[in-house]
Amino acid sequence: MAVYTDISEDDLKWFLTEYDTGTLLSYKGIAEGVENSNFLLHTTKEPLILTLYEKRVEKNDLPFFLGLMQHLAARGLSCPLPLPRNDGALLGTLSDRPAALISFLEGMWLRKPEAKHCREVGKALAQMHVAGEGFTLKRPNALSVDGWKVLWEKSEARADEVEKGLQNEIRGELDFLAANWPKNLPDGVIHADLFPDNVFFLGDALSGLIDFYFACNDLLAYDVSIILNAWCFEKDGAYNITKGMAMLEGYQSVRPLSAAERAALPMLSRGSALRFFLTRLYDWLTTPEGALVTKKDPLEYLRKLRFHRQIGSAAEYGLAA
Repeated sequence: MAVYTDISEDDLKWFLTEYDTGTLLSYKGIAEGVENSNFLLHTTKEPLILTLYEKRVEKNDLPFFLGLMQHLAARGLSCPLPLPRNDGALLGTLSDRPAALISFLEGMWLRKPEAKHCREVGKALAQMHVAGEGFTLKRPNALSVDGWKVLWEKSEARADEVEKGLQNEIRGELDFLAANWPKNLPDGVIHADLFPDNVFFLGDALSGLIDFYFACNDLLAYDVSIILNAWCFEKDGAYNITKGMAMLEGYQSVRPLSAAERAALPMLSRGSALRFFLTRLYDWLTTPEGALVTKKDPLEYLRKLRFHRQIGSAAEYGLAA
């Protein structure tokens, strides 16, 4: 992930004295992602990921994120595990940033996932939802209906610079979703950002899930809608029903969706498409040229949003009766 804060070798060695890591052999920045500064460390004991949490991550949320990874790993989910300090704490300070050491997860993310990979992702997401049961810390989803309105207020005045007529379209969409957003569905801990670069594979076998820094409490089926948006559309914008069918089969092999969740899936998919459109739109309009963050095209998710408006039932996503 992009390195926003550099660290010196002396400072890093001092930081590591608080952990049982062995001797530092080498370290280097990892140049992917947008949220935090990450480094790959090689020590005499094991490779580790060092994360420095930047301003976009609230320090008060870190106990939730780190505790959740511990909880999920203890229940058999393959995910990075925070390494405790010698005093038992999971969080330290390095270069004036909150910092944590996380176990290294073997694998690579897929640039061209196939239906068989989508099935494994659906299964892994359901396993995460089941494993998350009993986690006592709570974190509301700041990027749900109320949060979308806040994001939109920051972008609305310039939205028509991206596409003419966007102001009226998105204002209407926000009003519609606020009035019709599903309620009383099964909820729990969701990942909320399970895109291909947050899922590792070794060959065709899924080796683990990473990046839990958007995780929160929300509707479980909303998380399903996010992976449909993230994994089941092709580069030309077409929905791949074969991938969608495999994704949903994989999920339901672990946690079957209720009738109410099935009925709500088109609305939830509209909402998750809008969520990623709005965050991309804000970054597109406000990120200066030459910044470390790579801007992503918001219109990709506008096209997905328009697709979901035409969906009459979850069967059109490939959900078996």
